[in-house]
Amino acid sequence: MDMTSLERALALDAADELAPFRERFIIDDPELIYLDGNSLGRLPRASAELARELVSAQWGRRLIRGWNDSWFGLPERIGGKIAGLLGAAADEVIVADSTSVNLFKLATAALQARPGCRRIVTDALNFPSDLYVLQSVLDLCGGGHLEVLRSSDGMTLPTEDLAAALNEPTALVSLSHTAFKSAFVHDMAAVTDLAHRAGALTLWDLSHSVGAMPLDLEAYGADLAVGCGYKYLNGGPGAPAFLYVRRSLQPLLRNPLAGWFGRQDPFGFALEYEPEAGMRQFLTGTPPVLSLALIEPGVDLLLEAGMERLRAKSVRQTEYLISLWEEVLQPLGYSLGSPREAARRGSHVSLSHPEGWRINRALIEQMHVIPDFRAPDLIRLGVTPLYTTYTELHRAVEALRRIAAERLYEEYPVQRQGVT
Repeated sequence: MDMTSLERALALDAADELAPFRERFIIDDPELIYLDGNSLGRLPRASAELARELVSAQWGRRLIRGWNDSWFGLPERIGGKIAGLLGAAADEVIVADSTSVNLFKLATAALQARPGCRRIVTDALNFPSDLYVLQSVLDLCGGGHLEVLRSSDGMTLPTEDLAAALNEPTALVSLSHTAFKSAFVHDMAAVTDLAHRAGALTLWDLSHSVGAMPLDLEAYGADLAVGCGYKYLNGGPGAPAFLYVRRSLQPLLRNPLAGWFGRQDPFGFALEYEPEAGMRQFLTGTPPVLSLALIEPGVDLLLEAGMERLRAKSVRQTEYLISLWEEVLQPLGYSLGSPREAARRGSHVSLSHPEGWRINRALIEQMHVIPDFRAPDLIRLGVTPLYTTYTELHRAVEALRRIAAERLYEEYPVQRQGVT
């Protein structure tokens, strides 16, 4: 059978043991090829049902009593489930705020725990918002140095480069575990070991890793981590994020954004702040119950499917996509913007093309394919094993082929839209 044929894709779908999970999501338009799952996951059917119940029954009928029914414990309960995806203990993860706010909290807490050292090491593959947050932390802590390591190929960063950067005193190493553009995956265990030998803490952004691959923060020796709820966790647009603090560090760190939900006996309304023990100390304000609760069904689906099986399918699908690129798209000017080695690649594949932006528009407006675009020229194809099919990947590559071969992108302006 021709490895690039539609028949091959159909055969792979027929043999996919995870295929039934696709029916657990609302797919309003079966013709739409949705490859944007690492920016916003599809809507689980259980989430739609829960949203109706939350509004009509819990809010509508129970009113304020809902806090005692179940709402007050949601940050810990859902955090405990996310911990099962991270290789962490339930009492080391809590859901709160946004990824950026949580990054700010933990980076500030880490610097405060390392008085006299104001150096943070990161890399240029990190999500830019993380760099903005880290610089603002240094500014607010009285100054310091943010060391941004550059990638020689624009895709990867050798662990040796990090080792060299840690020759100077460093308080914190903060990286995205999976790079948002290229899908390059850092060796968390090796980096953490290097940081610890240099006397630094590690702070990982897991936004493009959690729900896409197995993680074992305990085995890696990780100190701190954050991640969002709306990508592979399928929590919905703007879903709250989570944060992780290794249990032994929890008594040593202080939440710099103290608020009533992180205080002992918040309804005692004392005027002095006394932090709650454990992870609740990292809460600040009142949790957004509706959006917080809607994270849980997506997490339940991932736990049911099992991260080992999901990762195995993700690797097979990204390998399949890369093989199609090599045979079909490379001759048309597309370059691979992700690592070839599966162990160093997350669950998306980026392709670059000089006309990447206009090809992206043609995909959406003519071909019924929704990818991501990442400047300057990357088309990012997200693979979500719970619902992405091989047939969809085949159709997406055929659309990319047609757009380039027939120069359909020429119909679109070079000006970019606000959200890409």
